[in-house]
Amino acid sequence: MTAGEKVKAKTEQVKGKLKEALGRTVGNERMTAEGEVERRMGDAREAKEKVKDAFRP
Repeated sequence: MTAGEKVKAKTEQVKGKLKEALGRTVGNERMTAEGEVERRMGDAREAKEKVKDAFRP
């Protein structure tokens, strides 16, 4: 996994978790949903990079 992609993935995951938690705290369902989507995008980016790494010699 390239360092830049790893940082992007972790950043998306952290931002998503924070947004999701804040949305739950203030009772904002839209913010909670947006945070969950952002977190899942980070998870998907990380998984994609791990698959790419598995096939690199």
